[in-house]
Amino acid sequence: MIIADYHTHTAFSDDSKAPPKAMADQAVALGLKMLCITDHMDYLYPKKYAPTSFVFDPDIYFTELTALKEIYKDRLELLIGIELGLRNEPGTREACAEYYRKLCADYPFDFVIGSTHVLNDLDPYYPEYWETHSKKAGMRVYFESILENIGTYDMFQIYGHLDYLVRYLPKESSANASPSATQPASAFVPSDTRDRICGKDYCFSDYKELIAEILKKLIASGRGIELNTSGYKYGLPFAHPRTQILKLYRELHGEIITIGSDAHTPNHMAYDFLRARDLLFSLGFSYYTVYRGRKAVFLPL
Repeated sequence: MIIADYHTHTAFSDDSKAPPKAMADQAVALGLKMLCITDHMDYLYPKKYAPTSFVFDPDIYFTELTALKEIYKDRLELLIGIELGLRNEPGTREACAEYYRKLCADYPFDFVIGSTHVLNDLDPYYPEYWETHSKKAGMRVYFESILENIGTYDMFQIYGHLDYLVRYLPKESSANASPSATQPASAFVPSDTRDRICGKDYCFSDYKELIAEILKKLIASGRGIELNTSGYKYGLPFAHPRTQILKLYRELHGEIITIGSDAHTPNHMAYDFLRARDLLFSLGFSYYTVYRGRKAVFLPL
C-alpha cells in the first residue's frame, strides 16, 4: 500500500490556489500517513511570462509549514520539500546552480525534486516553444537538458516527471499539413501513421540511448526518479515516465523511486495510486522511496 504522496503543490506555487491546510486535510481523509509538499521554485523563470514567477519566500514557507506539521503531528507526518526548476542555458545555468545550492544549504528541506520546466528560455507549456521545434527535436532538447542538469546540480534527490513534455506536444490538424521553415517534413507524418508506429505521443526508441544515459547517471550518483501519476490525470495511457522508461530503470538496477501525484488541488492527491502500485509490482519493484531530512527510506509497496 502506498501511504505517502511525495509531489504536491499549494498556493505557494503560482499554478495552485490550494491552502496547505486543505492539502493536509485531504491527505488525512485519504488515509495517507505521509505528505510531502513540494512547491515550485523556478529561479530566473522567463520574465516574458510575468506576472507568473514560480518563486516564493522560503522563510514564510517554512514558518507556515512548520506550524502545520505541529497541528497534524498526531494524524499525518508532514514533510517540507521543494521542486527546483533546473536550467541548462549558459549563464542562467551557473546562476541557478549557485542560488539553489545556497537555498538548500540554508533551509532544512526534507526532500528536493529537480525538474526541467524551461528550455531555451521558453516554457514548453506555451505554443511558442513548438513553433521553433519539431516534436522530435523538442523532445530531444528536453532529454539532453536533463542529462546536462544531472551533472550541474547536486542538491536534488530525484528527477521529476521524466517525459512530462508529452502533455504539450502539438497535434497535427491533418495529414496534409505542410512543414514550416523550422519544422522538418518528418515531423508531419500523418497522425494515423504516427499512432500506429509510436502510439499517440512520442517514440521511445528515438530517445532510448539518451534516456539510458540519464538513468545511468542518476543511479551512479545515488539519485533516482519518481513515478508521477499526473500522466493518468491528463488522460495519457501512462504515468510519467512511461512504462518503457520505468522498465529500463529497473533493468539498469535503479532502486530509488518516489511516488507523487503532482496534485495542485486536494481532489488530485494520491491520484491513481493503486494503478501505480500495480504497475511497479508488474515491473519487479517491491519497494518505493520516501525522504526525511534528504535521507532515503524504503517502504514496501
